[in-house]
Amino acid sequence: MKNWQADLLAAQESVNCEKTLLKQIELAAIALGFEYYAYGLRVPLPLSNPKMVILNNYPLAWQQRYMEQGYLRKDATVQHGRSSQTPIVWSNQVFASATDLWDEAQSFGLRHGWAQSSCAANGVGGMLTLARSRGVITAKELHSKELKMRWLVQTSHNALARILSPKLGIGGGKLNLTQREMEVLKWTADGKTAGEISEILALSENTVNFHIKNAVAKMGASNKTAAVVRAAMLGFLN
Repeated sequence: MKNWQADLLAAQESVNCEKTLLKQIELAAIALGFEYYAYGLRVPLPLSNPKMVILNNYPLAWQQRYMEQGYLRKDATVQHGRSSQTPIVWSNQVFASATDLWDEAQSFGLRHGWAQSSCAANGVGGMLTLARSRGVITAKELHSKELKMRWLVQTSHNALARILSPKLGIGGGKLNLTQREMEVLKWTADGKTAGEISEILALSENTVNFHIKNAVAKMGASNKTAAVVRAAMLGFLN
């Protein structure tokens, strides 16, 4: 195992400090031949306006410009990452629908990049980008480095999602839902009534309603429908 890999593993296991972890990710990026990294985390709730966090070591002027222009909404790599975990390499073709973003990014020295998204079990999505100002990313380079780059993506996401999710209102342990509560929510998601669920699970209807009430409270939802949607979006009903 490379030193940067060992250092990153040590950082994620020994501390819950995102600053320390980000420094190790930056060093890993440099070891892989890239000047810059960017990590974006997106939680699936609220549905109307999902929360996002963006962390990177891009030039400060570009970070500000990116936010001011709302480039996140038109960033082709972000759009790709939301629907696919296949890595993507920056190119004129990739940014054909956002040439203004692409032109400005290159003017700030962000000319060559590679990105891959990932998703944790609780529905929290993330994407890591590695970028540099010089040197086209060749097929030969990808062949020799992509396994390490993919490893960095998953390791970084697992660690940062664990640290950042609680700050965004996403808890661990499936929000302490019991197995029975998740089971009742699954049947509710399938359109079953409390009476039907009671027959399926051989429970009294009062007991089913008790579990539903508890699940609604734990999910911080206003009713059972909202609790089911929230649980499904967080991956609890898989």
